[in-house]
Amino acid sequence: MNKHYLPGRILAALVLSLSVFAVSVSVTSSAQAQQSSNNPELTEITENLRMTLNASLGAASQGQLQVVQISSTPMADLFEVVISSGEVLFADKSGTYLIAGEMFMTRPDGLVNLTAETRKTQVAQMLQNVPEEEMIIFPADDPKAEITVFTDVDCTYCRRLHGEIEQINDYGITVRYMAYPRGGQASPALAKMISVWCAGDAQGRAEALTDAKHGETLPQWQCENPVMSHYNLGNRIGVTGTPAIVMSDGTLMPGYAPADTLRERVLGE
Repeated sequence: MNKHYLPGRILAALVLSLSVFAVSVSVTSSAQAQQSSNNPELTEITENLRMTLNASLGAASQGQLQVVQISSTPMADLFEVVISSGEVLFADKSGTYLIAGEMFMTRPDGLVNLTAETRKTQVAQMLQNVPEEEMIIFPADDPKAEITVFTDVDCTYCRRLHGEIEQINDYGITVRYMAYPRGGQASPALAKMISVWCAGDAQGRAEALTDAKHGETLPQWQCENPVMSHYNLGNRIGVTGTPAIVMSDGTLMPGYAPADTLRERVLGE
């Protein structure tokens, strides 16, 4: 057996590891400091575990992977490990064994996916690090919540969602659009979305997005734009199609949802 083998999905994420690493460090440093100060024995265990895992991960990935977060779990002597590719793994306290998978907690009323909760936190923090100036925002007059929507101007269901934007805003939900041209660089929508994001100020971009979703032809504007960086971020957080709606807590809701459904899910009303 090749001792340097890692699951393909981990290695495939290497190209994205640096950006995830930067976000993860900023997210977790304060929490880890608090955890460590409260329990010196836990500090020693996690630091030794970090060194052991970093040695193995570094050897397996030619130095491209490293640990960015270690947290205790409800299961004795099992630790949750987030690495710089964004993967969530589990390790025993010695670091001898590393497990790829998800942890569930059983309850009388069902199962709770603890790993999914970690991912939600990561997603929320990654989106918080995107400047709102890069987004196209349709604000609610009396905001109660916000959603971030990865959109493609040629997507039928994205157009349907946008057709309800006023109703969504009336419910108190601000909509923050990010670009997700399906197909990436090869997407027929890419040039249109660059034109949208290059259509002047915030109001001009909002109007251009609405026009594009109505099927109107826009001038081919060019500028320095975040369209492909939005697309790459969408891929990192698990977007596979559009619209992809992300709530403020990091919950990813794939696909179209009518305004009334969004009100129920986002506001609990």
